[in-house]
Amino acid sequence: MLLCTITLPRVVAVLMSALLVLAAPATPVAAQGPAYLADVDDLPLAPGLVEDADGRVAFDKPEGRIVQAVASGRTNLAGVRAFYAETLPALGWQPGAERTWTRGKETLRLNVDTRDGVVVVRFAIAPSTP
Repeated sequence: MLLCTITLPRVVAVLMSALLVLAAPATPVAAQGPAYLADVDDLPLAPGLVEDADGRVAFDKPEGRIVQAVASGRTNLAGVRAFYAETLPALGWQPGAERTWTRGKETLRLNVDTRDGVVVVRFAIAPSTP
């Protein structure tokens, strides 16, 4: 005859394991949505780009916010440009003069270039000038 002894610590361990499995993300972190600029929660980074924490400047003034950021990565220059050409209008940014976008009372200047084989994107948001 087989006797099964269930102890309270064993029950707690099984329940904790089940909770951890249920709480785990369904998809890997890399498969989740895009990353965003730290100081602009609705401005995504193109795939392959990582923001440079030392290149961040952000502050508010009575006329509006000023944000500067830099992101870079070993990715495709044309792909990054296409990403922003498609994504920015979907976020309400309207194309303006060369490399600028406007939304409400703000202007975004987006400079996408390469340096030593690395794509570098410079973001600058400032109040629009009349």
